[in-house]
Amino acid sequence: MRMDAAMDQLTPPRPVERPEERSLGALNASVPVRLGGSWLRRLFGFLGPGYMISVGYMDPGNWATDIAGGARFGYTLLSVILLSNLMAIVLQALAARLGIATGLDLAQACRARYSRGTGIALWLICEAAIIACDLAEVIGTAIALKLLFGIPLALGAVLTALDVLVVLLLLRRGFRALEAFVIGLLSVIFVCFGVQIAMAAPPIQAVLGGFLPAREIVTNPAALYIAIGIIGATVMPHNLYLHSSIVQTRAYPRTERGRREALRFAVTDSTLALMLALFVNAAILIMAAAVFHAGGRTEVEEIEEAYALLSPLLGIGLASTLFAVALLASGLNSTVTATLAGQIVMEGFLRLRLPDWARRLVTRGIAIVPVVAVTALYSDQGTARLLVLSQVVLSMQLPFAVIPLVRFVSDRGLMGSFVIPGWLKGLSWAIAGVIVVLNLKLLVDTIMGL
Repeated sequence: MRMDAAMDQLTPPRPVERPEERSLGALNASVPVRLGGSWLRRLFGFLGPGYMISVGYMDPGNWATDIAGGARFGYTLLSVILLSNLMAIVLQALAARLGIATGLDLAQACRARYSRGTGIALWLICEAAIIACDLAEVIGTAIALKLLFGIPLALGAVLTALDVLVVLLLLRRGFRALEAFVIGLLSVIFVCFGVQIAMAAPPIQAVLGGFLPAREIVTNPAALYIAIGIIGATVMPHNLYLHSSIVQTRAYPRTERGRREALRFAVTDSTLALMLALFVNAAILIMAAAVFHAGGRTEVEEIEEAYALLSPLLGIGLASTLFAVALLASGLNSTVTATLAGQIVMEGFLRLRLPDWARRLVTRGIAIVPVVAVTALYSDQGTARLLVLSQVVLSMQLPFAVIPLVRFVSDRGLMGSFVIPGWLKGLSWAIAGVIVVLNLKLLVDTIMGL
């Protein structure tokens, strides 16, 4: 007992925020967890946040790059999806560590450690990224509504504003209800792609070989460009803010021992969830390789084109429907997590709390307007370009989330005994450097029209 008490004194809780200003307010420490029992029973209490952040790794913005990669280069770029997923696992573990160790989310830490001017600039950049992410989700959901029900894109984009009602109703039932909704939709996506992979019946040896790095990825400029796009679209900046906050919804003891156990379970949760994201992203690419690349349709890049060709090429009418259902589930799921991320960012940087419905409608309204306008001016083809633009904006914001995160978790004065070890610090900076360089290259190439 005395040893446990001594551990609790190593890193005392840092009450830098008043109770009413804790991340996510009343939702903070609102989910009970087991303090005893088997490892699996205790883990169950912490499962949820990882699956919510995994949504950002399989949102509609990632689909186009996965489809293009599989259609043009077969299974070759599966190794890039694996690499990007491993990077994501490390960065999300850092975000969870920051939140659990300090009681701050990433936005609050930025406000506390940087000048007011820098904080405002980071907030504006992050808001632009959240709007860009929401834009991709609006487009993806609108496309799914069109494919499934024949609803015009412009009207489908407007209908996505109704998701605010879903979020509000779920939050009234508690954070666990929101997590259950997200996990339910993730299960739909998982099953849809599992069935599609079974329909496509890709050669196992070729699939496994695709997870091994190939020289073509570097030597072929076209393959390298898509590879950069896959990595650049994988780590979503708002996910780092989101994860650092929602891990604090668990009512673990705010002691050294309690935090360490919470961190172990949180990292396990996010790692398991991101392996699900790896399956989904890999499944999209494998399906494109097995159906389009093998069928000689290497030019397929857009979501609607993939939907139109799936059933004819496979000879199974259900294939395209499953594809559209998964897309709809992906778009709906992403809107839930974007809502929370927007709330966390605004409250963390500005200490400004808006009603959930107001925050959701403002963000969604900003995203809907360009979709409706572009559809009216350039028809449906314009939304595909808008989807690419949203990913470029996200790429521009990513360094402004990754670099502060790695700096904070490397700071012993802030993290205490939870500061990351030297090997993890070196790995984290290397990952940050790779992501930043590749995103900048993707941005420059996109601007130059390459």
